[in-house]
Amino acid sequence: MTTLPAHDGGALIPRPEKTFPALRAALAQVAPSRLAEMTTERDTVFTMATQSNSFGPIAMFQLKWATVIEVERFPEVARRLRAAEHAAQTLERENPGWRVAMDEIRQIMDIARAEVTRAEGRDG
Repeated sequence: MTTLPAHDGGALIPRPEKTFPALRAALAQVAPSRLAEMTTERDTVFTMATQSNSFGPIAMFQLKWATVIEVERFPEVARRLRAAEHAAQTLERENPGWRVAMDEIRQIMDIARAEVTRAEGRDG
């Protein structure tokens, strides 16, 4: 089973707060190539939130990027995710390896999201 470390031992950086400045600073450290993607998405999400008069899109944005950062904080987990994503993009769906890759992606992301949510419960 795929797991993330249950503690911050081995993490490149501490888990950031789910504020935009903290998430942006953390992403700049662990995956700087994704900063432009995050900024573009932030602009879209804030527009959606304004139009719908709802904080829902902002909360989802924060959860998504906190989860991305949770994976990237652990280089081995991030490496496994990238390998699984590559396999999922290059293998035919009929290939059993495609399903294995998709399961690995889902498992890594589910565990990372659960860690972020669990930490939020401890901190909040």
